[in-house]
Amino acid sequence: MFGNLGATEIILIVIAILILFGAKKIPEFAKGIGKGMKEFKKAVKEVEEDIQLEDSDKKTEK
Repeated sequence: MFGNLGATEIILIVIAILILFGAKKIPEFAKGIGKGMKEFKKAVKEVEEDIQLEDSDKKTEK
């Protein structure tokens, strides 16, 4: 999942994030990422539905 990163590197990255953002900002950041992912998935689903609708419209025209 993390490529060639070992446990030590991951721990150092987590510590650096804690130092940069602080423990109080991380949950807010994660919540924002979660909302963004939810919106992205919703948009992808809408596009897929539009494509399927267009495909079914083209089939009925033939």
